[in-house]
Amino acid sequence: MSRSWLTQLQQQSCIAVIRAPELELGRQLAHAVASGGIRAIEITWNSDRPADLIAQLRAELPDCTIGTGTLMTVDDVEGAIAAGAQFLFSPHVNADLIARAIAAEVPIVPGALSPTEIVTAWQAGATAVKVFPISAVGGPSYIKSLQGPLGQIPLIPTGGVTLANTPEFLASGAIAVGLAGDLFPKEAVDRRDWTAIGDRAAELIAAIAHTRAAIAP
Repeated sequence: MSRSWLTQLQQQSCIAVIRAPELELGRQLAHAVASGGIRAIEITWNSDRPADLIAQLRAELPDCTIGTGTLMTVDDVEGAIAAGAQFLFSPHVNADLIARAIAAEVPIVPGALSPTEIVTAWQAGATAVKVFPISAVGGPSYIKSLQGPLGQIPLIPTGGVTLANTPEFLASGAIAVGLAGDLFPKEAVDRRDWTAIGDRAAELIAAIAHTRAAIAP
């Protein structure tokens, strides 16, 4: 399952990250990005009623893969698995969290920053590694610099990824990116302008397709 999920993710190359203070807002945001073509959606575990939202979105968006992030403890992981999360992200490397996800055969992507942390996560069995917060360490240039020694490890930068720099991240060797704030402009969210958010998602998908075509061997 982890290998299949990773292959599907690499084909689309992006994850929409939703941290929703209200369940219905999270639901609408997820539907908005799905309308624009994004198929991987992360509901952070510190959202409002994340388990309920994940279950609801899995029923309403069958063409999407619905996962969760900001998982801090084994209890969080177990709750996410019970809710039906199809992939798991954590902001840190914890061998117990990784082992629990592996036992349940659910893809897990722990957060890491240094080469030591990235390798530790990978050797513990992580499906891929989230490089977070990428904006603090040079952005795409940091991902590119890791390719020599760590090119065999699938890297997913988050924390500072935008529509504008996504192509550079992919060209630098990232298998996918995670976007939060730049995909959901505050003014659009405040206006409940779901069409505008869907248009940004479509713009992102088009830019990724263009980039993938340009860097294809």
